[in-house]
Amino acid sequence: MTKRKPPGMDVGDWVEQQIQEAQRRGDLEDLAGEGKPIPKLADPHDPDWWVKDFLRREQIEADALLPPTVLLRKEKARIAETVAKMRTEDEVRDYLEDLNKRILVQVRDATGPVIPVGKMDEEAVIEQWRQEHPAPAPSAEPEQQGPKPKRSLWQRLFS
Repeated sequence: MTKRKPPGMDVGDWVEQQIQEAQRRGDLEDLAGEGKPIPKLADPHDPDWWVKDFLRREQIEADALLPPTVLLRKEKARIAETVAKMRTEDEVRDYLEDLNKRILVQVRDATGPVIPVGKMDEEAVIEQWRQEHPAPAPSAEPEQQGPKPKRSLWQRLFS
């Protein structure tokens, strides 16, 4: 703990005296960052430095700050990539239906910037998906299976 500044002594002189005493004691040797520049000291002033630092520190994507309409437009732009990863047509239909519902909700919402976001043409996207994912050809000979074994009550309840 440092001593109080003596009355009548200049603050600059008092601070300099404290530094010299610490140097004599060896308190300022082998400090972390010794000889390195102070980070961001020479950078120009940025009023949003704290937001950028928070996003970097917490590893948050900058897209989280965008308005919902912009996010929806970005999602529409990436629709082909998103749908290409899906396995079934029902999965594609459910995704497109959900996306169109979210677009309609955002269009009805009067807050935020007005950015036109139109609905997706589900049939066109599904047709494109079908071209990229052809249906598996049915086997020439259907397998003959006997009657399925009867499942117990517990199997039916928990399946």
